[in-house]
Amino acid sequence: MAEFLFEIGLEEVPARMIAGAQAELEQRVVKMLERERLVRSGAVTKSFATPRRLAVWVEGVAEQQEDVAEELVGPSVKVAYKDGVATPAAAAFAKKAGVDLSALKTITNAKGEYLAATLVKAGRGAAEVIAAEMPKELAGIYWAKNMYWRAGRPERFVRPVRWMVAMLGEKTVPVEFGGYVAGGVTYGHRVLFGEQAIELKAPADYEDALLGGYVIANVEVRRQRIRKALDKVTRAGDPQGSGLRWREDHELVDKLTQLTEWPSVLLGGFEKEYLALPEEVLVTVMRDHQNYFAVEERDGKLAPYFLAVLNTEADEAGVAVIRHGNERVLRARFNDARFFWEFDQRVSLNERFMLLENVTFQKDLGSYAVKTGKVRKVAAALAGRVVERGLEVDVLALDDAARLAKADLTAELVKEFTELQGVVGGLYARAQEFPTSVGDAIYDQYKPESMEDGVPRTTEGALLAIADKTDTIAGMFGLGLEPTGSKDPFALRRAANGIVKILAETKVTLPLKLDEIAEMGSYDSAVVAKVRGFFVERLEFYLREARGQAYDVVKAVLAAGASDVRDSVARAEAVTAMRGSDDFVAVISAFKRMKNILAQAREKGIAAGVAMNAALLTEPTEKALADRSAELADRVYTLRAEKSYKAALEQIATLRPQVDAFFEAVMVMAPDKAVRANRLALLEKVLGDFSGIADFSEIVIAG
Repeated sequence: MAEFLFEIGLEEVPARMIAGAQAELEQRVVKMLERERLVRSGAVTKSFATPRRLAVWVEGVAEQQEDVAEELVGPSVKVAYKDGVATPAAAAFAKKAGVDLSALKTITNAKGEYLAATLVKAGRGAAEVIAAEMPKELAGIYWAKNMYWRAGRPERFVRPVRWMVAMLGEKTVPVEFGGYVAGGVTYGHRVLFGEQAIELKAPADYEDALLGGYVIANVEVRRQRIRKALDKVTRAGDPQGSGLRWREDHELVDKLTQLTEWPSVLLGGFEKEYLALPEEVLVTVMRDHQNYFAVEERDGKLAPYFLAVLNTEADEAGVAVIRHGNERVLRARFNDARFFWEFDQRVSLNERFMLLENVTFQKDLGSYAVKTGKVRKVAAALAGRVVERGLEVDVLALDDAARLAKADLTAELVKEFTELQGVVGGLYARAQEFPTSVGDAIYDQYKPESMEDGVPRTTEGALLAIADKTDTIAGMFGLGLEPTGSKDPFALRRAANGIVKILAETKVTLPLKLDEIAEMGSYDSAVVAKVRGFFVERLEFYLREARGQAYDVVKAVLAAGASDVRDSVARAEAVTAMRGSDDFVAVISAFKRMKNILAQAREKGIAAGVAMNAALLTEPTEKALADRSAELADRVYTLRAEKSYKAALEQIATLRPQVDAFFEAVMVMAPDKAVRANRLALLEKVLGDFSGIADFSEIVIAG
């Protein structure tokens, strides 16, 4: 057994692609080694990644495949021998198997006696296998964008290959890909170590050897180095202990981890006068355009500093030069932002609204002015529904917000910083002294942009966000542009996820229904049906991914009704809470049995009675089931109306003794046609009375 190391060196790979490729390469290498019988399942592995390399290390790889014995079955004995003499069929089989006639044996299977031969397939050397299979695994890695870099060659990869390492123990494996043959030589940091080669003696030397070349190959070690350096540099820049701290940003930490091989951090500053600009603008410039971390004071207010993560190491003089350069670039960006902010204020949002006629939303759906009209209509309908149900809504503020929501698309600041769309509109609304409810709704209109993002803070913001997302989804579905497979160019899944999350998590406590929302814009009925199904699919996703509900619980709950988000969440949580109860599991099993019996009866053309007839209940146990289920049905219905779903399920679970006794003593498919139809009607009634919370037949039960 030996350790195996594979590394592929590349031109710098985009940061967003590295983590996925690192995980996929590790998975592919391990599966390949398992498939080729070179490593056992559960082998210890490590993966590494930097902007210039992907690598995998595997422990306990066999240097040779084991021989495999395979039994080859030939003709039947009757065909192979006539009067004890081998026929041409036997000779042909022996030749095919590569053995002498005398080596053939007789086996007995379900069809009778047959000739057989045992073949031993010799195992190949691990180096031979890896050299043959590894290029296929590399070519199979998914990249969002691939490129050709060798004229007339078929290889495509995310970036040009520059070197490869493949070592099994102390020996190299000649894997060939992208014009390179793997060896035992890797390379360090492009600037700090230059083009010097690093010769590896064994796979175990990999991490330490690269450290000597100013490369931290372990992603997690690099991430922690960045975080510690951010803490240390911030403390050093706050000698008075005033409470300065870097603003936590997990996404930016991850991004910079993938952008660097030997990270270091420096603290820079900017003039306090720039703090007069909105914090959102300053942070966007620092974070999204320069990859800088914002620094804040103890009370959370922005401080006139920034933290830059470098992919290098420099002395004090070098750091001063780098700091000066970063400060100069940031100052220029802030000056641009300040100019656009002041320039935009010359035109009010009301005037900008008129300019939306000239801004295209989608070529077949018209301008943003057209979209705004539709969004106002849906928002007004939503407001009417929620007001009817007793929730306070500032209807005028909601309409103003819907009217002005897209006005910032004509602003220079948004054209320069597109990621601030909506946010800028909200900031301008505040600066132009619109009511706070209007500014907040505009500011939050695109929330949530992911399952991790927050929901709008106000009822008006929530309704505006729902109206805007619904109109986008319905409009695109109307053009036949719905998502297919992994393709979703208009981010419609994200929009629908946002609607579901808003309905589940905002202060809009009333049970707004997905099908109602789809109908509010007076869209074509076929479009509404498609959108409704799309919403249900997204609700299923939300319950599984955001709420952690089991797949079968989600299926069971949505089969009983999927239009009301909050109600679906509550029912799923109740079923999950009860599924560990023995009585509940037993009742679920019985319900599954009932459903199967009814399905089989329908397949055979046997109809259930129109209604259960108590006079035809002949067995004590079926009478007991009918009486007890009728008694419980009223109680369960009341609890369901009160949304007390767990209590309702607890009541259903008490039906177990009667259900068990019924199936033990009663034959549903009785010879008497009237009795049989009545018993089927009883089962239909029991299922109908108690399946309003979930379709229990969808719940998976052990065994």
